[in-house]
Amino acid sequence: MLKAFLELADAILDINQWFSIDLLKSFHWEQKLFLYLIPFVPLLFVLKWLFSLQSKQKLVFSFFKKQNVGFQTSWIVYLRFLPDIIFTLFVVMILIALARPQQLTKKVQQASEGIEIVLALDISESMLIEDFQPNRLDVAKKVATNFINGRKHDRIGVVVFSGDAFSLCPLTNDYKLLKHSVNGIYSKMIKTSGTAIGNALAVSINRLRESNAKSKVIILISDGANVEGKIDPSTAAKLAHAYNIKIYSIGIGKDGDVPYKDEKGEVHQIKNTMDESTLREVSYLTQGQYFRAGSREVLTTIFGKIDKMEKAKITETSYLDTKDYYYYYLKIGITIFLLWLLLKSTFISNPLED
Repeated sequence: MLKAFLELADAILDINQWFSIDLLKSFHWEQKLFLYLIPFVPLLFVLKWLFSLQSKQKLVFSFFKKQNVGFQTSWIVYLRFLPDIIFTLFVVMILIALARPQQLTKKVQQASEGIEIVLALDISESMLIEDFQPNRLDVAKKVATNFINGRKHDRIGVVVFSGDAFSLCPLTNDYKLLKHSVNGIYSKMIKTSGTAIGNALAVSINRLRESNAKSKVIILISDGANVEGKIDPSTAAKLAHAYNIKIYSIGIGKDGDVPYKDEKGEVHQIKNTMDESTLREVSYLTQGQYFRAGSREVLTTIFGKIDKMEKAKITETSYLDTKDYYYYYLKIGITIFLLWLLLKSTFISNPLED
């Protein structure tokens, strides 16, 4: 009982809030017809008063003939209208509650078929050749970072390789960690020189083989032929295909004379010839695709193509979150009704009209 009384008291205290124009406009009215009845509520009491004029009971007083009695109208007389006004407010509150005010919030749930991607990046000394500015490795890192920025629902890992290969970052959707890992890559991270493409693919496959993702991809970026490592690239590619992993390989660099800066900082022109056969083969064996990037712009375009080909399928489910507010107006109405019953027991009420 006490709990119910406190709830009614709270409703009265918040009455200004519940009758603000902005709040009433924001509501969705489930049964709007009841709102159209509100203007007719006062009219009912006017009609009741008109029909009761003829049948109204009167109390007749007798005075002495010579007695001069004068009556003065007092403001207290108008209190007799108060019960009807209060009952009108009660009916209005009930009609508002019956109109069922609601606030609707549209929510969207997204479910995606996850794609898991391993970026396998060549960090051999030849990646420091400056046919890309400032060099191949820095451009590859920058473009890879932009690629990571474009993914939203996928887990990505990073593998680096030269004469050997190791996993720099496990599969994760912590893109901040991924970008930090990519930005920290440098050519001397692996002491063994050379290019071990087979080893790089093996480490990448090891990261992806137990994944349940519907799409698994290795993006292999290299500028040379496989000259190191214990695993043949074609063998690794066949293993990748067995695990339903696609390999998109990118050959980076220009053919011909290209500038190269040695450890002393001196720039030399060297002859560069890329062996694309290995990169083509590993992509072909896994039903992936091989790309040749001769400039930074082309490399960016290639990553854009891969991004479009390997997009996660996103399913959106929209639904309305409905919150009812009718019970606030019902509480206020009940409180007003109790007040009306209380007034019926006071001098304000006219017992002759009840």
